[in-house]
Amino acid sequence: MRMFAFKQFPFLTDGELSLIHDGFLDGDSAMERVPAYIFKIIRNQDKMPVGDIDIRIGLTAGLQQYGGQLGYGILPYCRGHYYAAKACLIIQSVALAHDMDQLWITCNDDNIASRKTCQYIGADYVDTVPVPTSHDLYLRGDRWKCRYLWQLNNGPFDAH
Repeated sequence: MRMFAFKQFPFLTDGELSLIHDGFLDGDSAMERVPAYIFKIIRNQDKMPVGDIDIRIGLTAGLQQYGGQLGYGILPYCRGHYYAAKACLIIQSVALAHDMDQLWITCNDDNIASRKTCQYIGADYVDTVPVPTSHDLYLRGDRWKCRYLWQLNNGPFDAH
């Protein structure tokens, strides 16, 4: 099995936030065995961590249907500032560096903040699907996933 060639991204920022590399996932430790980059989201003004974001480089049926290629979380006391959406816009450059022109994002159907994040970045709502009882996400409590498709090279947030 060939090892995935991770790249270095030393300067990911929009001026307000920076993404600081916090690790890689590969092989058995990665969702759907798809290599992933993990970043801390840092507010530049005070160097305070406000959350995390990861990007999975590759696509499987499981990621497209339930897991998504982007995962993010914002600390409860930092919510309400669009930090997740801003981090998604910053992380586009990682996807584009791996020749990805679209990303699947999934979220629980009751996660209004995540759904608004998808809308803010210009991702298109595709549908809502039930999580199979045999899936790991079901075992952790997820029952329904909203699926969004984010076209990276179109629209107002084009990174080029």
